[in-house]
This record gives sequence, C-alpha cells and structure tokens, in this order.
Amino acid sequence: MSSLVELQRIIPGLRVELRYATDRNFVGRVLYPSNRAWLVEPVARRLSDAESMARRNGMALKVWDAYRPTTVHRRLWEARPDPRYVAPPERGSRHNRGASVDVTLVDLSSGLDLDLGTDFDDFDSPAAASGAVDLPEQVLVRRRLLRGWMEAAGFVGIASEWWHFDAVDWDSYPVWDEPV
Repeated sequence: MSSLVELQRIIPGLRVELRYATDRNFVGRVLYPSNRAWLVEPVARRLSDAESMARRNGMALKVWDAYRPTTVHRRLWEARPDPRYVAPPERGSRHNRGASVDVTLVDLSSGLDLDLGTDFDDFDSPAAASGAVDLPEQVLVRRRLLRGWMEAAGFVGIASEWWHFDAVDWDSYPVWDEPV
C-alpha cells in the first residue's frame, strides 16, 4: 500500500499555496494547519512528470489542494453540499485518497500566476468549467497546455473545474483521514 508523501520532497521547488491553509477559500476560514501538500507516492511522481513538462515550456505548476483529510472534507460538504463540486462525505473524495490535485500555472520568468480564466473554487462562473470556450485565446491555450501535461503524466480532468485532476487509478487508493 502506498503512503502519503510531502510533494516538495518529491518535487523540490514546487510551488504550494494551499487555499484551505488560509481563509482565501469558499468556506472563508482556515481548514489546514500548514501549507504542506501531500499525495500518495505514485501520484506524486506523476505530478513531478507534469511539473517537468511545464518547466520545459517556461512554466511551473502551483498546487492549490492535494490530499484532504475526510474531517476537512466534511466541512467543505457542509458549506457546499453539491456533488458537482464536493463529493458526498459518505462516499469519500478522490482528494481523501491522496489521488487528486488542484493546480494552476505560474510563469517561470516572472514567478507570477498565469491567467487561466477563474480563481480556484469558482463554483458560480460558467468559465470555471474545463470545457468553457468563451474565454480569451491565451487562457484557452494555457488550459490546453495544463490539461495536456497532466494527461500525459497520468491524470484526468473533470468537467466542472479546470484546475482539478485525478490520477487515472484513483479508485485503487483507500480513503484516509490522516491529519495534514
């Protein structure tokens, strides 16, 4: 059985900005005690592959969320009980398995986040959908690049959130409730 690993140990220099470690999230309060991101090891190694592809193209990944304890997940469900955006807690989330990651892109030369159309956890804008087309061409290009790198590394996106990617074998990992 795979164990959780801290992403920055597998991917040195990875940018991590866990929104649930701040109050800058849809719940409006801090839910994680630190800005440390975790995934199961095989999934972390795949993310490392995606990061390498981005870097070869002058960009880098920034992680907004990764492994999420089920206790935290229940708080998200209480705030937004909508299965399009938060999995029902009794079923468990792919994040609870350490097999999902929420990411965006950063420009390596400036260190600034690139515009991908919406912010993280923008549940109310049609532009947040991965298939949204009514966006500036540069945003669409960046989304295609991100999705391409993530898919090439063994992830699959979801329709409702351009930033969310699941390991293709997410269902082979158990649901966990380890504190972060």
